[in-house]
Amino acid sequence: MPIIEMIKQVFVQWGASWVLWLLCALSLASLGIIVERWLVFRGKQDDIRRLSALLEEPLASGDFPGALVKLEHQKSLGAMVARAGLRLAPRGLTAADKGMQGALALERAELENRLAYLGTLGNNAPFIGLFGTVIGVLLAFEELSRASGVTSGRSGQIASSSIMGAIAEALVATAVGIGVALPAVAAYNYFQRRIARMLSEAEALSNLVLAYVSARERGLSAGAPVTDSTNAQASLAPSRELEPRKMSEVV
Repeated sequence: MPIIEMIKQVFVQWGASWVLWLLCALSLASLGIIVERWLVFRGKQDDIRRLSALLEEPLASGDFPGALVKLEHQKSLGAMVARAGLRLAPRGLTAADKGMQGALALERAELENRLAYLGTLGNNAPFIGLFGTVIGVLLAFEELSRASGVTSGRSGQIASSSIMGAIAEALVATAVGIGVALPAVAAYNYFQRRIARMLSEAEALSNLVLAYVSARERGLSAGAPVTDSTNAQASLAPSRELEPRKMSEVV
């Protein structure tokens, strides 16, 4: 028996119903992932303005341990990244920057977990439905070949209904494939936009922390105005100029 005839017989015996069951199983899995990812994103989301205001006072006074205490029970993305930088702040600006970059990469990997399934399903579910359509059309032609000798009577009506049923099954497979793909694609795009927004907010908060770490590393107090040091330097200048005059007067 030729290989084509063998494959045709397998498709004729199995039909296209298994494709529909496969699409239903894939759809249930995608719905579970959507709900699970939504809960994860909800736990990682936070108001970046509130976090900035929460850290402003301890960072302005150089109290990095106090800022860590304020972020101790925070589970948001920005808090996790800022906490990594504050732990390494005593080791310098570079260490704090690298620590926050590493934490940001880990958080991003956690957020993107299982999203590849949604993207893959959204791209391939229509093709799975099309595969079921091809099988349905194959069944329709098989029924048509069997009914080619029947021209009238009840047998002809039965053959005609069998052919129409096979064609309907083929169209249902295409419709189900598109129906499975649409929610997966919509959820994938939604989560990708949320990831981009959350990473941008976390980067803004990390830049705020790095600004205070840099100020401390340069020996500047974030709470002290720059004019005080300028006035102090100006007050020392006349004293340095008076010393030669006094020596000349003694001579």
